Amino acid sequence: MNSPLADDIAATVQRALAEDVGSGDLTAALIPVDRQARGHVLSREQAVLCGSAWFGEVFRQLDDRIRIQWLAQDGEPVRRDQVLCHLRGPARALLSGERTALNFLQTLSGTATVARRYAKAIQGTRAVILDTRKTLPGLRCAQKYAVRCGGASNHRMGLFDGILIKENHIMAAGSITAAVATARHQGNKVPVEVEVENLDQLREALTAGADILLLDNFDPDKLREAVRITAGRAKLEASGGIDMAQLRIVAETGVNYISVGALTKHVRAIDLSMRFEIEDQAAG
Repeated sequence: MNSPLADDIAATVQRALAEDVGSGDLTAALIPVDRQARGHVLSREQAVLCGSAWFGEVFRQLDDRIRIQWLAQDGEPVRRDQVLCHLRGPARALLSGERTALNFLQTLSGTATVARRYAKAIQGTRAVILDTRKTLPGLRCAQKYAVRCGGASNHRMGLFDGILIKENHIMAAGSITAAVATARHQGNKVPVEVEVENLDQLREALTAGADILLLDNFDPDKLREAVRITAGRAKLEASGGIDMAQLRIVAETGVNYISVGALTKHVRAIDLSMRFEIEDQAAG
């Protein structure tokens, strides 16, 4: 992983452990300090695995003597009742980290699994599934990584690395033309995207020189007309509550992107379980 993501993993895990372990795990303190344990993580359903680095970082921060052997990798499909990894190390740390580690693995695997489902649904079309900024607070980097593991792609990370001119920006600037002109004048080396709600706005945004047009709640007929009018002069992104039932129809209109907030917003954690065994001290 690149350094910015590695740094984010460490900081995110640190915050998660602080809210769960706090000043110390009172229950784990009942276990003798020298007691060793081993365990494994089991998938209770089919999924796409994601989050192994966050999982591992939890135990690294608690006790770097813990060893993890992964039997599956991020981005791989896993089946029900499949063992995902084995763990071994101090029992106290394993017990203290269990919930936080599983929270990361279950949530990110849930995101990757949904992303894979959406990406597969539009295979064979020109469209690409994009995520949005509708992420769980504090988990944006993690969820966007999970989206990529699932086979979909990322929209901008935040407000700092892309320009998306929406309804309220247009109102404050005075017009689409004025907003795009100001964006160009600022000289930021990022694409300028404009959200449009009808074909007249689309034509204005095209004339103003927008790079990408976000087509907000366009029905399939209007999407096809937008593709015809644009004729490749700008990329087109369909958005607005597009679910699995509509997805293929939207993709086949010829748009370049389909953004789906549900990838990261409507997350259902994958059912995983962790089982431990205390090692025989005499044998150890």
